Amino acid sequence: MHIRLLTATAVAALLVVGCTAQEQKKPAAAAKVEKPKLMTGASASMLANTCAGCHGTNGQSQGPAAPTIAGLEIDYFTEVMQDYKSGERSSTIMGRIAKGYSDKEIEQMAGAFNKQTFKGVVQTSVGDKARMGHKLHDKYCEKCHEDGGTSVEDTPLAGQWMPYVQTTIVDYLEGHNSPEKKMTKAIDKMVADHPSMSKAQLAEDLAHYYASHK
Repeated sequence: MHIRLLTATAVAALLVVGCTAQEQKKPAAAAKVEKPKLMTGASASMLANTCAGCHGTNGQSQGPAAPTIAGLEIDYFTEVMQDYKSGERSSTIMGRIAKGYSDKEIEQMAGAFNKQTFKGVVQTSVGDKARMGHKLHDKYCEKCHEDGGTSVEDTPLAGQWMPYVQTTIVDYLEGHNSPEKKMTKAIDKMVADHPSMSKAQLAEDLAHYYASHK
Protein backbone atom coordinates (compact mmCIF):
# COMPACT_ATOMS: atom_id res chain seq x y z
CA MET A 1 0.00 0.00 0.00
CA HIS A 2 2.84 2.34 0.92
CA ILE A 3 4.65 1.57 -2.34
CA ARG A 4 1.50 2.22 -4.41
CA LEU A 5 1.06 5.59 -2.72
CA LEU A 6 4.64 6.59 -3.49
CA THR A 7 4.28 5.51 -7.15
CA ALA A 8 1.08 7.47 -7.62
CA THR A 9 2.68 10.53 -6.06
CA ALA A 10 5.69 10.24 -8.36
CA VAL A 11 3.54 9.93 -11.47
CA ALA A 12 1.49 12.95 -10.45
CA ALA A 13 4.65 14.92 -9.89
CA LEU A 14 5.97 14.03 -13.36
CA LEU A 15 2.69 15.11 -14.97
CA VAL A 16 2.86 18.45 -13.17
CA VAL A 17 6.45 18.98 -14.28
CA GLY A 18 5.57 17.99 -17.87
CA CYS A 19 2.62 20.36 -18.04
CA THR A 20 4.67 23.16 -16.54
CA ALA A 21 7.45 22.59 -19.09
CA GLN A 22 4.98 22.70 -21.98
CA GLU A 23 3.45 25.87 -20.66
CA GLN A 24 6.91 27.42 -20.44
CA LYS A 25 7.63 26.46 -24.08
CA LYS A 26 4.47 28.08 -25.45
CA PRO A 27 5.66 31.71 -25.33
CA ALA A 28 8.91 30.79 -27.16
CA ALA A 29 7.07 28.87 -29.90
CA ALA A 30 4.59 31.67 -30.35
CA ALA A 31 7.27 34.36 -30.53
CA LYS A 32 7.61 35.98 -33.95
CA VAL A 33 10.84 35.46 -35.88
CA GLU A 34 12.34 38.84 -36.58
CA LYS A 35 13.33 39.43 -40.22
CA PRO A 36 16.85 40.65 -40.99
CA LYS A 37 16.98 44.42 -41.02
CA LEU A 38 17.37 45.89 -44.50
CA MET A 39 19.64 48.78 -45.39
CA THR A 40 16.67 51.04 -45.97
CA GLY A 41 17.14 54.76 -46.29
CA ALA A 42 20.79 54.47 -47.34
CA SER A 43 22.16 57.22 -49.55
CA ALA A 44 23.44 56.55 -53.08
CA SER A 45 27.04 56.90 -51.96
CA MET A 46 26.52 54.49 -49.06
CA LEU A 47 25.03 51.91 -51.42
CA ALA A 48 27.85 52.42 -53.94
CA ASN A 49 30.43 51.91 -51.19
CA THR A 50 29.13 48.37 -50.67
CA CYS A 51 30.55 47.51 -54.13
CA ALA A 52 34.07 48.73 -53.34
CA GLY A 53 35.29 45.35 -52.07
CA CYS A 54 35.20 43.92 -55.61
CA HIS A 55 34.92 46.92 -57.94
CA GLY A 56 37.27 49.26 -56.11
CA THR A 57 36.78 52.69 -54.60
CA ASN A 58 34.38 54.74 -56.72
CA GLY A 59 34.03 51.77 -59.08
CA GLN A 60 37.66 51.71 -60.25
CA SER A 61 38.53 48.02 -60.20
CA GLN A 62 41.91 47.03 -58.77
CA GLY A 63 41.62 43.31 -59.50
CA PRO A 64 41.48 41.23 -62.71
CA ALA A 65 38.23 39.41 -61.91
CA ALA A 66 35.92 42.41 -61.59
CA PRO A 67 35.21 45.19 -64.11
CA THR A 68 35.51 48.90 -63.57
CA ILE A 69 31.97 50.23 -63.25
CA ALA A 70 32.78 53.94 -62.87
CA GLY A 71 31.17 56.05 -65.57
CA LEU A 72 28.76 53.39 -66.82
CA GLU A 73 25.53 54.62 -68.34
CA ILE A 74 22.61 54.49 -65.92
CA ASP A 75 20.44 52.38 -68.24
CA TYR A 76 23.22 49.86 -68.86
CA PHE A 77 24.13 49.52 -65.16
CA THR A 78 20.46 49.04 -64.25
CA GLU A 79 19.89 46.50 -67.02
CA VAL A 80 22.91 44.42 -66.02
CA MET A 81 21.93 44.39 -62.33
CA GLN A 82 18.37 43.37 -63.20
CA ASP A 83 19.73 40.58 -65.41
CA TYR A 84 21.81 39.35 -62.48
CA LYS A 85 18.75 39.45 -60.22
CA SER A 86 16.64 37.46 -62.66
CA GLY A 87 19.38 34.99 -63.56
CA GLU A 88 19.46 36.08 -67.19
CA ARG A 89 23.13 36.91 -66.81
CA SER A 90 25.64 34.26 -65.78
CA SER A 91 27.56 34.90 -62.56
CA THR A 92 29.30 33.31 -59.62
CA ILE A 93 28.21 35.61 -56.80
CA MET A 94 26.75 38.72 -58.48
CA GLY A 95 23.33 37.08 -58.84
CA ARG A 96 23.08 36.62 -55.07
CA ILE A 97 24.37 40.12 -54.39
CA ALA A 98 21.98 41.77 -56.86
CA LYS A 99 19.00 40.10 -55.20
CA GLY A 100 19.87 41.95 -52.00
CA TYR A 101 19.01 45.34 -53.51
CA SER A 102 15.63 46.81 -54.39
CA ASP A 103 14.97 48.35 -57.81
CA LYS A 104 15.15 51.79 -56.22
CA GLU A 105 18.52 51.07 -54.62
CA ILE A 106 19.90 49.82 -57.95
CA GLU A 107 18.80 53.08 -59.58
CA GLN A 108 20.58 55.00 -56.82
CA MET A 109 23.79 53.05 -57.35
CA ALA A 110 23.56 53.49 -61.13
CA GLY A 111 23.36 57.25 -60.63
CA ALA A 112 26.30 57.27 -58.21
CA PHE A 113 28.65 55.34 -60.53
CA ASN A 114 27.55 57.33 -63.58
CA LYS A 115 28.98 60.44 -61.93
CA GLN A 116 32.43 58.82 -61.66
CA THR A 117 35.05 58.91 -64.44
CA PHE A 118 36.05 55.68 -66.16
CA LYS A 119 39.82 55.13 -65.97
CA GLY A 120 41.18 52.29 -68.09
CA VAL A 121 43.80 49.87 -66.80
CA VAL A 122 47.22 50.00 -68.45
CA GLN A 123 48.16 46.45 -69.45
CA THR A 124 50.61 44.61 -71.68
CA SER A 125 49.16 42.95 -74.76
CA VAL A 126 50.73 40.62 -77.31
CA GLY A 127 51.07 42.15 -80.76
CA ASP A 128 49.87 39.33 -83.03
CA LYS A 129 46.97 38.51 -80.73
CA ALA A 130 45.95 42.15 -80.50
CA ARG A 131 46.11 42.51 -84.29
CA MET A 132 43.85 39.49 -84.77
CA GLY A 133 41.56 40.81 -82.07
CA HIS A 134 41.43 44.13 -83.90
CA LYS A 135 40.21 42.41 -87.06
CA LEU A 136 37.59 40.47 -85.12
CA HIS A 137 36.39 43.58 -83.36
CA ASP A 138 36.08 45.64 -86.55
CA LYS A 139 34.03 42.97 -88.28
CA TYR A 140 31.80 41.67 -85.48
CA CYS A 141 31.79 44.11 -82.55
CA GLU A 142 32.35 47.68 -83.74
CA LYS A 143 28.71 48.38 -84.63
CA CYS A 144 27.71 48.19 -80.97
CA HIS A 145 31.02 48.80 -79.17
CA GLU A 146 32.10 51.89 -81.06
CA ASP A 147 35.54 53.47 -81.25
CA GLY A 148 37.36 50.23 -80.71
CA GLY A 149 35.38 49.42 -77.58
CA THR A 150 36.42 52.64 -75.86
CA SER A 151 33.00 54.28 -75.79
CA VAL A 152 31.85 54.71 -72.21
CA GLU A 153 28.42 55.66 -73.50
CA ASP A 154 27.94 52.05 -74.51
CA THR A 155 29.90 49.38 -72.69
CA PRO A 156 33.60 50.15 -72.30
CA LEU A 157 35.65 47.07 -73.16
CA ALA A 158 38.99 48.78 -73.76
CA GLY A 159 40.72 49.46 -70.48
CA GLN A 160 38.95 46.70 -68.56
CA TRP A 161 41.09 43.98 -66.99
CA MET A 162 42.07 41.44 -69.65
CA PRO A 163 41.14 38.30 -67.61
CA TYR A 164 37.67 39.73 -66.93
CA VAL A 165 37.09 40.60 -70.61
CA GLN A 166 38.30 37.21 -71.78
CA THR A 167 36.12 35.29 -69.30
CA THR A 168 33.06 37.36 -70.14
CA ILE A 169 33.50 36.88 -73.89
CA VAL A 170 33.84 33.11 -73.39
CA ASP A 171 30.58 33.16 -71.41
CA TYR A 172 28.86 34.76 -74.40
CA LEU A 173 30.48 32.41 -76.90
CA GLU A 174 29.47 29.39 -74.82
CA GLY A 175 25.89 30.64 -74.56
CA HIS A 176 25.90 31.24 -70.80
CA ASN A 177 24.46 34.73 -71.26
CA SER A 178 21.44 35.84 -73.28
CA PRO A 179 22.44 38.83 -75.41
CA GLU A 180 20.26 40.75 -77.84
CA LYS A 181 19.50 39.12 -81.19
CA LYS A 182 21.98 41.22 -83.14
CA MET A 183 24.77 40.29 -80.74
CA THR A 184 23.83 36.63 -80.90
CA LYS A 185 23.92 36.85 -84.69
CA ALA A 186 27.37 38.49 -84.65
CA ILE A 187 28.74 35.90 -82.22
CA ASP A 188 27.43 32.98 -84.27
CA LYS A 189 28.89 34.45 -87.46
CA MET A 190 32.29 35.06 -85.87
CA VAL A 191 32.48 31.46 -84.65
CA ALA A 192 31.29 30.08 -88.00
CA ASP A 193 33.78 32.20 -89.96
CA HIS A 194 36.72 30.87 -87.93
CA PRO A 195 36.36 27.08 -87.65
CA SER A 196 40.07 26.65 -87.00
CA MET A 197 39.97 28.87 -83.90
CA SER A 198 38.58 27.73 -80.56
CA LYS A 199 36.20 29.99 -78.68
CA ALA A 200 38.91 30.49 -76.07
CA GLN A 201 41.29 31.71 -78.80
CA LEU A 202 38.73 34.14 -80.18
CA ALA A 203 38.11 35.54 -76.70
CA GLU A 204 41.83 35.79 -75.94
CA ASP A 205 42.61 37.71 -79.12
CA LEU A 206 39.76 40.13 -78.52
CA ALA A 207 40.89 40.62 -74.92
CA HIS A 208 44.44 41.46 -76.08
CA TYR A 209 43.06 43.98 -78.56
CA TYR A 210 41.00 45.77 -75.89
CA ALA A 211 43.99 45.71 -73.54
CA SER A 212 46.18 47.31 -76.22
CA HIS A 213 44.40 50.66 -75.86
CA LYS A 214 46.48 53.05 -73.76
